[in-house]
Amino acid sequence: MTESALHGSRRRIRRTGVAAAGFATAALCVVTVAPAVADDGASGAKPTIVLVHGAFADGSSWNGVIERLERQGYTVMAPANPLRGLYSDSTYIASVLKSVKGPIVLAGHSYGGAVISTAAAGNDQVKSLVYISALMPDVGESGMSLGTRFPSALGTATRTVPYEAGGGVSGTDLYLKRDKVHPVFAACLPKSQANLLGVTQRPAATTAFSETAKVAAWKTIPSWALVGRQDMTISPDQERFEAKRAHSHTVEINSCHVSLIAHPADVAALILQAATATAATAGGSDRPALANSGSVQRTAVVTGLASASLATGSALVLLGRRLRRRTY
Repeated sequence: MTESALHGSRRRIRRTGVAAAGFATAALCVVTVAPAVADDGASGAKPTIVLVHGAFADGSSWNGVIERLERQGYTVMAPANPLRGLYSDSTYIASVLKSVKGPIVLAGHSYGGAVISTAAAGNDQVKSLVYISALMPDVGESGMSLGTRFPSALGTATRTVPYEAGGGVSGTDLYLKRDKVHPVFAACLPKSQANLLGVTQRPAATTAFSETAKVAAWKTIPSWALVGRQDMTISPDQERFEAKRAHSHTVEINSCHVSLIAHPADVAALILQAATATAATAGGSDRPALANSGSVQRTAVVTGLASASLATGSALVLLGRRLRRRTY
């Protein structure tokens, strides 16, 4: 081979090498980006996120979470939970859900978890359920029966007050004792903030905790759960038991009962996982207990990297063969 021909061959080899590297890089980009596309991105519409508060609280307890969700472009609703009884409260929230167009992610804190478990039943628009330090009763269970099985400090932190609602309607309300709000309900907040929660608390009728669930939507709808390791209102063991039974995608954080106030970023992050989950990530009735909701996408990315590496290696082998044939 002449020197001129050798130089020409080398130029062609360099061009071939650049093309092969470019092809391999393009393949890498394609296989790693695709698995991360979520359902709402594929459909072009983000779900509406509906947040249901629990007993002794109101919708403002979600303020920090709402701010973060709206910052991500989601429409958020936090309707008032009447706190008059499981049957009437879930019927009311179910009627609110019927007013929402498109897919829904439904989250509940504390007693709100029992409400969403009933309210979501039979509503095909509810794609995910999120339980934040919440009650998750099965059919025939109540907040009271679960509390008996998994005792907490709440039993000594409440006082009863009879009420009348007109038309001959009367009942009994539960209030948190003012000196128990901070140690039992909101120990992870400054005492002054916990005191404000005690002053503005909304009582729950005893029927909110005594009425037994007739349905359990978490049996058919994918669920996510947050466990507060320092929760004194609902036992963390109860929260773990409920989440495992429901095969919920579960995270645990060092928080008291009001994690939505003390740790809004963690709560919002879990709700966003539920809102952006792919069908494979959300799973169905056979989804694994206490699954890590990020594991599916991480596995897909690793698989994509391996495939891209294989493509790159093949391209380099072919290039090497061409180099040897053209040089000698």
